[in-house]
Amino acid sequence: MRDTLGVLLAGGAGERLFPLTRDRAKPAVPFAGQYRIIDITLSNCINSDLRHVYILTQYKALSLNRHIREGWGSVVASELGEFIEIIPPMQRVSKSWYQGTADAVFQNIYSIGSEEPKYVLILSGDHIYKMNYALMLEQHQQSGADVTIATLPIEPEEVSQFGVVEVAKNGEVTGFIEKPKETKIRSPFNPDMVDASMGIYIFNTDVLLPELMKDAEDPNSKHDFGHNILPKLLGRFRVNAYNFVDENKQHALYWRDVGTLDAYYEANMDVAAVAPTFNLYDKAWPMRTRAYQYPPAKFVFGEPGRTGMGINSIVSSGSIISGAVVRDSVLSHDVRVNSYADVDSSVIFSHVNIGRHCRIRHAIIDRDVHIPDGTVIGYDPAEDRKNYFVTESGLTVVTRDYSVYENPVSPEFLSQNF
Repeated sequence: MRDTLGVLLAGGAGERLFPLTRDRAKPAVPFAGQYRIIDITLSNCINSDLRHVYILTQYKALSLNRHIREGWGSVVASELGEFIEIIPPMQRVSKSWYQGTADAVFQNIYSIGSEEPKYVLILSGDHIYKMNYALMLEQHQQSGADVTIATLPIEPEEVSQFGVVEVAKNGEVTGFIEKPKETKIRSPFNPDMVDASMGIYIFNTDVLLPELMKDAEDPNSKHDFGHNILPKLLGRFRVNAYNFVDENKQHALYWRDVGTLDAYYEANMDVAAVAPTFNLYDKAWPMRTRAYQYPPAKFVFGEPGRTGMGINSIVSSGSIISGAVVRDSVLSHDVRVNSYADVDSSVIFSHVNIGRHCRIRHAIIDRDVHIPDGTVIGYDPAEDRKNYFVTESGLTVVTRDYSVYENPVSPEFLSQNF
């Protein structure tokens, strides 16, 4: 991995995670209590011994930048030439912001070239999975490939959400279609499944850089790896597929795109379960994050009807469950749940205060929110829509300025007014 540069794309606007992404970048959204989404990919990098990483940021990156600076700067050894470095849009080769995934990498072509890597590993900062990138690089080298695409099997009904990879029995990629409505392509390894791109690519640098320059000069290009770069490589270079090897070590492969509110919520509910599919407690594959200096979590009062309890839940440091009940939930740092309150199947961000006698169910509460005594959330979607953001599935999202929401709330309304 010493000859490999990781380029982690973390600049997406994350519209489908709105309103959680209204004030923060998607990779900076909290996950599993004490982590941010980007921590999962960065932990994969460190566990894979990849210690040269550029993070390309763009939208609303302040909290993401702080998190990387304060949480990841000490993980690598700068005196050995290692780095995890944030690179904002510099407009060095363009006057515009990033126009697509390929354009984001192209606009940093001089920074990539200055490191003189033999290989470039393209990653995304908004997926939940465990993967040893060194194994993928090993296959890339041994196969003599110019480009390797990481793939995982999906159901044919899901193809509209993925890049579909047509793979020969020898592992060579013979076709690539970005998010088709449907396809007759099937995996040679499982005829009931389709091989889908994970958005993880290894390029030989001497192949990647010229292709990025050609794409940048094409006025009809979307400047995207899936739409443009990868399909144009086929037939000209050796492009191989790498079947996802899951370091999560469960019966089923675990890879989640937490790009929607419902998918994000379900991923958090999984890690809080008694037997979670995604294991955060695996000492062989540790998940790292920024360390916060909060005291331990505390549960107080044991009177009948006023007992501080956390059941099947993640409760992060600095939180106090004071005579309240928390079930099947994920609490971030510095959360206070006051007496007689009941929190069920919810995700609570940091610095939230939940008042007495509140009842909260099937909800996401953003940071710095104060829930007044006696508030009921998540029991009546029609009533919740008067004040909060509610998804079609009935998931309620409460942010700091929830009282200004109109009914019904739409992302279009909020994007125009904030």
